[in-house]
Amino acid sequence: MPLSALVDDVWARAAAGLALAAAIALAARRARSLSPSGAVAAVVVGTAAIAAGWRYGALLIVYFVASSLLSRWRAVEKARRTGGVVEKGGERDARQVLANGAAFTVCALATLGPIGSAARPWEAAAAGALAAATADTWATEIGTLARRAPISLATLRTVPPGTSGAVSVPGTLALALGAVVVGALARALGIAAAWPVAAGGAAGAVADTLLGAALQERRWCARCDRATEQRVHACGMPTIHAGGVRGVDNDAVNLACTVVGAATGALLAGAP
Repeated sequence: MPLSALVDDVWARAAAGLALAAAIALAARRARSLSPSGAVAAVVVGTAAIAAGWRYGALLIVYFVASSLLSRWRAVEKARRTGGVVEKGGERDARQVLANGAAFTVCALATLGPIGSAARPWEAAAAGALAAATADTWATEIGTLARRAPISLATLRTVPPGTSGAVSVPGTLALALGAVVVGALARALGIAAAWPVAAGGAAGAVADTLLGAALQERRWCARCDRATEQRVHACGMPTIHAGGVRGVDNDAVNLACTVVGAATGALLAGAP
């Protein structure tokens, strides 16, 4: 395809993507799945993904819809279990949207440059990044509802649901399922082979758990005598630093998760 025709095609998809992404973001905002800043970020990510290709837009929409539905499933019970632990809940803000979607978007846009087989690693990287975000999100949403308390990889002791760096059997199974589902969708959409994408998704989500246990900032509420990720606890008491690296929050860990997923997908797709 001539360069001018390619540019025109990209701009046409971007215009259509902007309209579609805005409509979905507005619906998500009304459903209180996104904050105002999250809605803006979602429009940017959605527009860029569709500009890269309709198949990337389709993969992103499936991820967003499935994750939103899972977040709303038994939401009251999950909020009760994690309300005093997680830093953010409910509506996703711009940082959360970009932490989960930035690596995918960059890799999807990168496929517009390479020609032929050189594009293959970027395609797998994009899908691997989204597979990692999916696996991590599904693990969190399902694992939070596990009957047994999760086990922290940092201490090997049980911790409250929602604690970063902790694992449960239902959460681990959901992680694997999310990675496999996105891998299968990537293959069905002609983006990449299923196994590098699924492997990238699993690797990214596992990295998320390990980084959450080793590096993510942990805080302590002296009034409630309870571990938390919140700088101001649900009780209104400012918390103190109790471990991990200052400033490394869940958004930073989620971004690292998708980067690992992208890198793994690209490396495996480029393997002979």
